[in-house]
Amino acid sequence: MNKRLSQTWQKFRQSFSVGESLNTTVETGKAVLEAAKTFQEQSDKVELLKPLLQNSSSLLDVLCSPLAQVVGAGLPFVPLGIALLKYSRDITKQDPSLEDCVFIVSQAAYLESVKEILSLYPSINWDADPNIKKTLTKQLQKLNDLELDYESASNAIACFHESELAKVFNQILLARLAAANIPKANANILTQRVAWNTHRYITKAWIESGDAIKNIIQPSFGDWQKEQQKVSSIDEYLKTHIASKPLDLVFDESFSFQDIYVPLKAKPVDKNGEIDQELDSLDLETWAKENLLNPNNLEQVIFVQGGPGRGKSVFCRMFSDWVRQHLHPIWTPILIRLRDLDSFESRLENTLEAELKISFIQRDKNWLTNKNTRFLFILDGFDELHIEARNNLNLEAFIKQVSGFQQECKSYREMGHRVIITGRSMSLQGIPHLPRNLERVEIVEMDRQLQRKWLDKWEELPANKGKIAAFGQFLQSDKCPSEVKKLAQEPLLLYLLAAMYRDGKLAIDKLEQASHSTAKIVIYQEALNWVLTKQRSEADGTNLNIELTQQKPEDLKRILIEAAVCVVQSGGEFASISMLEARLQDDETAKALIEKSKEKLGNEALKTALAAFYIRPADKQEGGVEFFHKSFGEFLFAERLKNRLKDWTQYYEPEDGRQLIIPEAQMNWQIYDLLGFGRLTSEIVEYLMGLLTKNQDFPWEQLFKRLEKFYGNWCKGKFIDSAEETLPQKKLRQLQNYGIQGLGQRQVDIYAGLNAMILLLELHRYAKGRDDLKQEIIFYPSGQPKEDSWTTQLLCIINYSDCIELGTFNSVVGQFLKGTYLRGADLRGADLSGADLNGADLNGADLNGADLNGADLNGADLNGADLNGAYLRGTDLSHVNFSGADLSHVNLSHANLSHANLSHANLSHANLSHANLSHVNFRGADLSHANLSHVNFRGADLSGADLSGANLSRANLSRAVLSDEFFGDMRWDENTNWENVKGLDTAKNVPEALKQQLGLS
Repeated sequence: MNKRLSQTWQKFRQSFSVGESLNTTVETGKAVLEAAKTFQEQSDKVELLKPLLQNSSSLLDVLCSPLAQVVGAGLPFVPLGIALLKYSRDITKQDPSLEDCVFIVSQAAYLESVKEILSLYPSINWDADPNIKKTLTKQLQKLNDLELDYESASNAIACFHESELAKVFNQILLARLAAANIPKANANILTQRVAWNTHRYITKAWIESGDAIKNIIQPSFGDWQKEQQKVSSIDEYLKTHIASKPLDLVFDESFSFQDIYVPLKAKPVDKNGEIDQELDSLDLETWAKENLLNPNNLEQVIFVQGGPGRGKSVFCRMFSDWVRQHLHPIWTPILIRLRDLDSFESRLENTLEAELKISFIQRDKNWLTNKNTRFLFILDGFDELHIEARNNLNLEAFIKQVSGFQQECKSYREMGHRVIITGRSMSLQGIPHLPRNLERVEIVEMDRQLQRKWLDKWEELPANKGKIAAFGQFLQSDKCPSEVKKLAQEPLLLYLLAAMYRDGKLAIDKLEQASHSTAKIVIYQEALNWVLTKQRSEADGTNLNIELTQQKPEDLKRILIEAAVCVVQSGGEFASISMLEARLQDDETAKALIEKSKEKLGNEALKTALAAFYIRPADKQEGGVEFFHKSFGEFLFAERLKNRLKDWTQYYEPEDGRQLIIPEAQMNWQIYDLLGFGRLTSEIVEYLMGLLTKNQDFPWEQLFKRLEKFYGNWCKGKFIDSAEETLPQKKLRQLQNYGIQGLGQRQVDIYAGLNAMILLLELHRYAKGRDDLKQEIIFYPSGQPKEDSWTTQLLCIINYSDCIELGTFNSVVGQFLKGTYLRGADLRGADLSGADLNGADLNGADLNGADLNGADLNGADLNGADLNGAYLRGTDLSHVNFSGADLSHVNLSHANLSHANLSHANLSHANLSHANLSHVNFRGADLSHANLSHVNFRGADLSGADLSGANLSRANLSRAVLSDEFFGDMRWDENTNWENVKGLDTAKNVPEALKQQLGLS
């Protein structure tokens, strides 16, 4: 039976034999406040409740009182509500009804929640309006008129924030906050937090009520205790794992991330992965908050991308704590470094359950469907998720898991969680079919305003007082190279520059001579020297690094570089000390250094040496290490690779003639040892080439010849097709001994060969820019072109790579095809039929005579490529960029070129019969003598195109845009469709026969 809440309150008045008026001078709400204060001191006296019942219509009348008193006095509202229930039961000798219990307890719990949430903002004046009572009277009357039945009371117990009671309570609180001049948006969030947070106090009330409600409330007392334990577990997680993150120290400095953090800016990324440069930059935190609070965006996965050192991880730790402070429990942040996940299930929720060792997850199988908790999962470091080395789940499958999970959260009201994921943008480019529900932004470089804010914070730090003022001036001065100014827009590099400038270790002269590609390398090298020598130096000149590690700087650098190899080969996350020690055993110099240190420091010598730098113990592995920032490990790995490449070009001079120091067999093993672990990142390759090109006299041709010979033998299967122990097998056993699982011999072999191919592509690209090398270094990925036949080597490599998993070739080499790495590649005569080159950057590539029949070139860039005589029949070339490409005599019959860019391309004598050329850009293209019969030109732009001698019989030119100059020897027939063609009426030299046919005479 429905019961008005005013009737419930009247029932309690009668239980206590309260008359109509005991003290009419006590204002509404003041009675509740005074009763709570008195009850706090004398909780055993039932008569204290009589003024409360006499002069109030509900417990929420207390909101008419000054909130400073409600919030600041720590009044016991839940115990007060429980007392009302107990005393009523004792007086009437009857159990209160469920509706009565919920009416009293929900108000008391709500007030406790108001007290907790508003106390988080002590600087706000909650009592700005003196006419609060008048403002709230109408809303309080709605509460008294609300009818509460058994079902609605049960709903309030199960999920208070979704109940009818919550709606009415929230309206009262919103009116109260409006009276305090709180902006509407902020008041809505505060009110939601109070409503969500009420559940914890309802749970507490049921537990503390004891016998008063034991026959009324379900579930059992034990279930309520479990619910309370879950709430406590979440509180502990937030305190330990979220609130502490901004307070972590920056590297080994004396200040925290919170001390120098400034909110970053970002730009939207469209569905094609392009950054909209025309739009203004937006505040990243504001954008993330708006996305999170927008109920219409529940299906969208928030993806924050950015290059190394752009501040993705720091954003994660700061934003998760902001959510904890300002949105919990509407949203409860769960911060996960993806590098820390060891195993992956077929569904994201199963992975989270298996990996998150948090008690509220482990104890509750329904933790994702509990309507009283809603999580914001912040997954940091998508690019550090090297799951292909652990099982068969690849990056595309994982991002689709995240996408599917987010869609489920929209479909099922019991879930409603959100996901933020971060990663380098390059990590997404190897995924051909990204989910459509990624809401992406790219962190952009720091502008002057952000730099100034950061430097202001930096200068306020005690360690920097009086030492850094000139640094900001230096960045703006003419003395600072433009490349350094550019690099100083990245948070990590800005920190390194500022720290080295503070310590007098910024080599300005070196930076002034650096190019864009080498400036970052100079900074990293200077930073490395800085931490090895000066960073831990005392005023008396004592170097603490040497004192602590018993190693000289150059020896420590050798150990750090090998540590980087271990970390990168272990997946780019962390590596075991045992792996590092094992690798150092192969280096006699390093081995001797460690043994010498052990004499003074014992068996922990290596750990002590590593602890002095940007390396720390790995959270997930006892006896493991990881770099503070992934970029340091990648840079040092590139240093190791550079040193090895140089070794392969060195000779010695014995009496019987010049000999290579590293013979071929040894070099082959070293290639597998360094490259047979997984994919090379574009950052490693960029660092490597920057390091190599610093020396113009480097023996490039010698290195190219040695790598090219290895590549040719690898393509023939020489290193894996052997009855003896193979190099892939040897490397695999080594990795397994280090605890690295998930690879087989084929994977090791494929990675070694494809990574060598990447290096050769880089050497080819570099040589094209040097007159003395471009004729000597020409890399043919598919082998030397053969006369009158196609070379099949590259196609075989693609198919071999994809045999372990479809898309392997693209995922490893694809990131280089999509950058500037294969521009100008020599693929003459290559058989690439059916190859997956989706989105490939083949800008300027030589594909003369290549077979691309059926290849996937969707979205590829063939700007300026030479496809003279290439075979592309039936190929999907939609959205491909052919601007300026040489496509003369090419066979594009039946190809799909819709929306492609063929502006200024040479298509003379090309066969385009039956091709789909709708909406193609042919501006300025040469289509002279091309076969365009049966072609669909609908909506194409042929402005300025040369169609002289072209065959347009049966072509469809509906809605096409023609050139101002019409070429009279062009052919057409009665089946050519000229409907709504644009420009024909004003074009010059239109044949008279065509004018008559179209009625233009």
